[in-house]
Amino acid sequence: MKTGYVELARAQQERWQTAYEQDQNLHGTAPSAAARWTAKLFGAAGIDDVLELGAGQGRDAFYLAKQGFSVHATDFSTSALNRLRLEAQRAGLDDRVTAALHDVRDPLPPADATVGAVYANVLLNMAFSRTELRALVNEIRRVLRPGGLFVYTVWSTQDSCFGRGEDIGDGLYAKDGFAGRFFDLDLVHELADRWELGAADAYEENGHSLWRVTQAKPAPAT
Repeated sequence: MKTGYVELARAQQERWQTAYEQDQNLHGTAPSAAARWTAKLFGAAGIDDVLELGAGQGRDAFYLAKQGFSVHATDFSTSALNRLRLEAQRAGLDDRVTAALHDVRDPLPPADATVGAVYANVLLNMAFSRTELRALVNEIRRVLRPGGLFVYTVWSTQDSCFGRGEDIGDGLYAKDGFAGRFFDLDLVHELADRWELGAADAYEENGHSLWRVTQAKPAPAT
C-alpha cells in the first residue's frame, strides 16, 4: 500500500467498495451501540435532523429514522449506498432517509449553519491525515447550526489491535488492505478546538475499545 495520501485514499475507496459488493450486510443489520445512545441524546436535545457521515449500508441510519429523525446519509461507496437506498425503500423509510455519494475529504454539501446534528460511527479513524481530520471537523462545525451536536466514535489506543498492523506512517496502520488510526485523548482534545467538548467516554463493543465523543458548536456570544 502506498503512503501518499491521494493514492491511499483511492486504494481505501476501492477496498471498501469491494468489501460492500462482496457482503450485503458487511456490518450486520442491528444498530451500533453508538446509534442507540446517540438517538437518546439527540431526542433529548430536541433535534430532528441528522447528517450521518460514513453511513455504509445504513444500519444506523435506519435505526435513527425509526426513532423519528430525518437522516441524510453519505458514504464514498456506491455499492453501500445502493444497498442503503434499496433497504430504505423496502422498510418504508425512504421518506426519512436520503442518501448521497460523498467523500468527506471534500467540503460537505450542506450550507452554513443548516444541520441540527452530525453523527459518524467509526469514520474519523479511517485513513485520514491529521490535516484532513482537522479540515473535516471544521467542515462539520460550519454546517451545524449554533448549539448543534456532533457525535463520533473512534477506535481507542487502548484497543488490543493497536500497533499490530503495518505502520504506514503518520499514526496510520494497515491490515488486510484496510487502513486507519487509533485515537488517544490528546487527539480527541485537538479536534475539539473551537468546540464545546461535552464528553469523551470510553466503551467496549464487539471486543474492541472505543471513544464516544460528544461536542457542540458554540452559540454566538450575546
